[in-house]
Amino acid sequence: MKQLLLLRHAKSSWDDPGLDDFDRPLAERGVKAARLMGRELAARDWLPELALVSPTLRTRDTWRLVAAELPVLPEITFVEALYDASAADILSQIRKTDGSRRCLVVIGHNPGLEDLAKQLAGPGSEAKARKRLDEKFPTAALARVVFEGDWSGLSSAQLTHCLRPKDLG
Repeated sequence: MKQLLLLRHAKSSWDDPGLDDFDRPLAERGVKAARLMGRELAARDWLPELALVSPTLRTRDTWRLVAAELPVLPEITFVEALYDASAADILSQIRKTDGSRRCLVVIGHNPGLEDLAKQLAGPGSEAKARKRLDEKFPTAALARVVFEGDWSGLSSAQLTHCLRPKDLG
């Protein structure tokens, strides 16, 4: 069974409206949410072997804070193509994952991550998770899907969880 974790970056700061979108840091609320999600991943033993991370400052900071809460650090790859990516672009990156990897986390942006989570949520998906995903996929939200097979053939999965910081803390 493969496990895919789709994590939207935590809340970014808009204190400096002159900053380029790529260089926006996390807001204090985002820092807290990222740490909370990292603790939740560790507590649930959802430990990625590989992290694919958009190279923006807010996604890198989200990952740094999440990773600090994990007992084992996975390999990390910063993927330029994840910035402002569509669901299809994200899925294309996921499908390149080595078949030996059992758990992958992707940290990126909306609407691509949310669209991909909805696209992948196939038969057998948890109703409560589907409802949460349909309601809202806010900053620092995490969708967990599981599937049998290889990353290269991923097209449908079972959505098991949609975690939002407000539901955890």
